[in-house]
Amino acid sequence: MGLQISRSEGVDSINVFQKVLEDVAGGAVITSSELPSGGYIEAGAFVYFNPSTRVAKVVKTAKLYAGAGNTDVEYQVPKGHAFKVGDYISHTVGGTAYAITEIDDSNDNYDVLTVGTTLGETLTEGDVLYESGATGASAGAYKYTASGILKNGFKVAANTAISIVVRGTVLEGNLPYGVTDAIKTALTSRVRFA
Repeated sequence: MGLQISRSEGVDSINVFQKVLEDVAGGAVITSSELPSGGYIEAGAFVYFNPSTRVAKVVKTAKLYAGAGNTDVEYQVPKGHAFKVGDYISHTVGGTAYAITEIDDSNDNYDVLTVGTTLGETLTEGDVLYESGATGASAGAYKYTASGILKNGFKVAANTAISIVVRGTVLEGNLPYGVTDAIKTALTSRVRFA
């Protein structure tokens, strides 16, 4: 029996693309093991794509639902984020990055990400947290560099095929998870943020 590829597309409530000029021909398969089991990833999520393996990974980001003090260890983010317990989160490249030890999803409006050690920054509502590839006091670097944007949302399952936009115009205000300057810089030669 060969590899069983499935495609799962949902209804995306908000259009994030003003214009799609180019996508990855043939699509890619998402690495679902790094995502919350049974979750849903919305169109407009940033992805890293390896053209030689045709495997994609979500560049996890989330806008803060509310501000946090420089000694806080709890960070409120909107529902639907892609973070899991064990992921390292950061706010500043070269700054602190620490593992999520707990995710409290009991509130109807937001989830609370708890880290073992504070990120040490005063953050405001709308600031963006991202997944770091390492942990420590100066380890805040992106785990994956964005090379495209998810065209359609999907339900997390093994061997799910996705479509990735690599050139076009994005409506920044409609992006579901938040965008940082570093992500914009990585994509700016091919993607315009309107």
